[in-house]
Amino acid sequence: MQCSQSVLSEDEALPCYVRLMRREDIAQVNEIDREAFPTLWPPANYQHELQSRLAHYIVAYEEGKTVDEPEVEAPPEKGFSRLVSRVRRLFNHDRFFDSELPASDRQYITGFAGFWFMADEAHITNIAVRERHRRQGIGELLLISIIDLATELKARIITLEVRASNITAQSLYRRYGFSQVGLRRGYYSDNREDGVLMATEDISSASFQSCLNQLKEAHSRKWGITLYQVAR
Repeated sequence: MQCSQSVLSEDEALPCYVRLMRREDIAQVNEIDREAFPTLWPPANYQHELQSRLAHYIVAYEEGKTVDEPEVEAPPEKGFSRLVSRVRRLFNHDRFFDSELPASDRQYITGFAGFWFMADEAHITNIAVRERHRRQGIGELLLISIIDLATELKARIITLEVRASNITAQSLYRRYGFSQVGLRRGYYSDNREDGVLMATEDISSASFQSCLNQLKEAHSRKWGITLYQVAR
């Protein structure tokens, strides 16, 4: 992996952190997915993904900012479900029945990323950031976090597909040690665009990790990130 860095200017600190995705994040993640990949159908089932032992998903969130989930009209309750609802309302102790955070305490998600881990390979499935938060270093933060998490899981290489027309993303991936290893003709179902298959060298190697640390330092200087660790 050859390190290449540009001169970076100081910018306003980014109040953004990364942690593992939780069930209460799914509604916001679906919003971001639909915004980032509007032509791909059907969207991923993130409820199912979180239950898979092969899938690993992370989210970027703003420190101190929360969001309320939209209210959904519930169908009429019958039998045991009605009894449970009455007990909840009587004691107002939903926390005994649901491990999710209250809506008012849900962190505001700015982006997410995920990969599937099989054998010694981590295959990135998606990296997406809310449109109004793009070009703020969040996508790069998610990529760094994915690499760190894959390293922790003892992956040897990381692979991904990217649209042939997405030169900006390809440039970022190359900076982080990815190179083109193949081309998937007509890979994207919405417009039959080719997918560029990219892969890293051994991410556990001293050269790769040394370069990664330099890139982290550069990213930190530009965006004010002080912690590169995926919280549990």
